[in-house]
Amino acid sequence: MTTSADPRATFDYAPAPESRAIVDIKPSYGLFINGEFVDGHGKAFKTVNPASEEVLAEIAEADDNDVDLAVKAARRAHRGWSRMPGAERAKYLYRIARIIAERSRELAVLESIDNGKPIRESRDVDVPIVSAHFFYYAGWADKLKYAGYGEQSLGVAAQVIPWNFPLLMLAWKIAPALACGNTVVLKPAETTPLTALLFAEICQQADLPPGVVNIVTGAGGTGQALVGHPDVDKVAFTGSTEVGKAIARTVAGTDKRVTLELGGKAANIVFDDAPLDQAVEGIVNGIFFNQGHVCCAGSRLLVQESVADDVLHRLKRRMATLRVGDPLDKNTDIGAINSAEQLARIRELSAVGDAEGAERWSPPCDLPSHGYWFPPTIFTGVNQAHRIAREEIFGPVLSVLTFRTPAEAVQKANNSPYGLSAGVWTDKGSRILQIANQLRAGVVWANTFNKFDPTSPFGGYKESGYGREGGRHGLEAYLK
Repeated sequence: MTTSADPRATFDYAPAPESRAIVDIKPSYGLFINGEFVDGHGKAFKTVNPASEEVLAEIAEADDNDVDLAVKAARRAHRGWSRMPGAERAKYLYRIARIIAERSRELAVLESIDNGKPIRESRDVDVPIVSAHFFYYAGWADKLKYAGYGEQSLGVAAQVIPWNFPLLMLAWKIAPALACGNTVVLKPAETTPLTALLFAEICQQADLPPGVVNIVTGAGGTGQALVGHPDVDKVAFTGSTEVGKAIARTVAGTDKRVTLELGGKAANIVFDDAPLDQAVEGIVNGIFFNQGHVCCAGSRLLVQESVADDVLHRLKRRMATLRVGDPLDKNTDIGAINSAEQLARIRELSAVGDAEGAERWSPPCDLPSHGYWFPPTIFTGVNQAHRIAREEIFGPVLSVLTFRTPAEAVQKANNSPYGLSAGVWTDKGSRILQIANQLRAGVVWANTFNKFDPTSPFGGYKESGYGREGGRHGLEAYLK
């Protein structure tokens, strides 16, 4: 490695690619129903590597009849699974957790190939937390009477997960459902089905009873068939607010239980007494982690006027060190945008920001010639009426606003249809508590951002959905 005489210059890192050899991607995949892989009867589709546009595999699409078979398999399995002593269910969850830990490198590489996120994130964040979720809820399986939500399972859970954290969202949904004695039919996102299908193999490896977990792949039609199935007792969805509203309309008038974890437009508030270098790291992590494909991303930076210029100077200097490129390179900070459709959405809203009069800035950045890429970007001169300050961009784009007083910061932070998360950066513990109590957000991070733990509940207010996942609170959605 070499560096220039300029002390501000970054190291010139040699490529450090993670090997793909540990992953065996099959040419085609079927549906996982009743403990076996079976053919789907819909129109098959392809999943691609967003970093190269390489076709990875052909994926079966489940039609209405396939979904019906999966729900029936889950219903049959529920009779035995729900009556099994909690300590026995826990053994399966512990086994799954251990297998995930043992196969963590394989899962991390596959996630980065199919999703586009940097291997550092899938290896060091996603997969360890996935395993931890199964370990955590295994511990609850024989202690449900102490949780305060009852001990009786609901039945069959229909779970629909997004493409930004495919394996992690699977764990958030499946682990508590199984611990409480429910069975599951899960639909992964159309663009990122591969780790869910590998998880199906892990269920086989763990000798999970057939039908306890079923995985049906497909697009929106498959999800609609699953959510609308009359024999489903519980619907859990993570994704866009638009689809969440459609799901709420579908289940209205039924006795199905529903939890929705939807979009966000989180405010990351930096006061003038904050540790600024630490805050800059939190800003970067808040918006550029996972290419900004994070529902709780800190996509609105609210910085106190007296330090705004200093914070922006430090932020731009830090952004200039971010490395965009091959997700399997261990030096990569920002990987590929997940799909051509999402890239078009990011470009569209960024162009709107330009038209609204905000000032765009990105560091010098050579983007690969193939795949879906967008540079880390900030907009200054943003006001609360701008679309880029109100709509979820779901990409590596940060809107910067300023404030003068704590009251103004709270007013601007809460001026959003969303309410999923927020961040507060200050040296005063009393201010953290004061501001956090006034923010209409489900999660408030203090002097950090984007930190997750299976013991801590997560969820939102307003158009960010309702219900909580994680922690003891995550059991409530799966118990009568």
